[in-house]
Amino acid sequence: MARPTPLPDTLHQLPFTVYESRALGVTEKRLRAKDLADGGRLIYLPKGRLPDLQARARVLAAATPGAWVSHQTAAELTLLGLPPWMDGETVHLSKPHELPRVRRVGVVGHRVRVIPGEIGECDGIPISLPPRTWLDLATALPLKYVVAMGDQLIRIPRPQFEGRTAPYAYKEGLRLLIRQHPNMKGVEKARLALDEMRVGADSYPETFLRMAMLDAHMPEPELQVRLDTQDPWSPTADLGYRRFRIALQYDGEHHLSREQQSRDNRRDEAFTSAGWSYFKVNADDMDEGFRGVISRVKSAKRRAA
Repeated sequence: MARPTPLPDTLHQLPFTVYESRALGVTEKRLRAKDLADGGRLIYLPKGRLPDLQARARVLAAATPGAWVSHQTAAELTLLGLPPWMDGETVHLSKPHELPRVRRVGVVGHRVRVIPGEIGECDGIPISLPPRTWLDLATALPLKYVVAMGDQLIRIPRPQFEGRTAPYAYKEGLRLLIRQHPNMKGVEKARLALDEMRVGADSYPETFLRMAMLDAHMPEPELQVRLDTQDPWSPTADLGYRRFRIALQYDGEHHLSREQQSRDNRRDEAFTSAGWSYFKVNADDMDEGFRGVISRVKSAKRRAA
């Protein structure tokens, strides 16, 4: 039995649209070969391969003129993150309000009102930019998650890890975004969240810890507490109270690597050697609402007062 003609390199591993195959000279007969599977209207994919979220989002957007990736999918692809209970695998596509909603298997379609500057690209995929994604998701997320996602928008990125030097947004820009969409679902929740957002939380759990401390009627903690304020290379804790020499560090999954543990140990020793009350916090603490660690911080604060 004759083997099918090899596909162009750009098509043989990932889903592709009929438009992309035509542009590369692939015939309709070749598309009917047994090494390809029907991926839905206008889409083909190599048989036996399970495309990841990015590949599915790319091809679905390419097969849907006028659409872009949005909502949960945009949050996943731009690394804003989602709550663990929210579905991040189904592809969300939006279209302008005046166009028909996307109706396709495996897609949640949205019709939205957008203004210039809210849509961009991520690895060649048309996508809602992070500020607009935050506003889109405000209606579906609890307030504390809207605050936490907002903190990720305005935090200062780490260029060596993220390839960018500027935040996704500033609070004034988000205020303008809210004013431009006064009738949008979730806009009032976004407005409330904006008042609670702070620059300096590098993860959702850090935001949740700060908010839990405020809920426990503690003073608002300082974020990114540098041990020696005059030394830019001095170790930094996630949050704390300089006045009381109290620091807290949330250890997430990335702290499990050998290199990160070495850096953590040096930081931990620096704070404790300097006489600070130093608390390491993890997912177990978060599961109990941070009650235990907050009780210990309150005791340390009383001793230092």
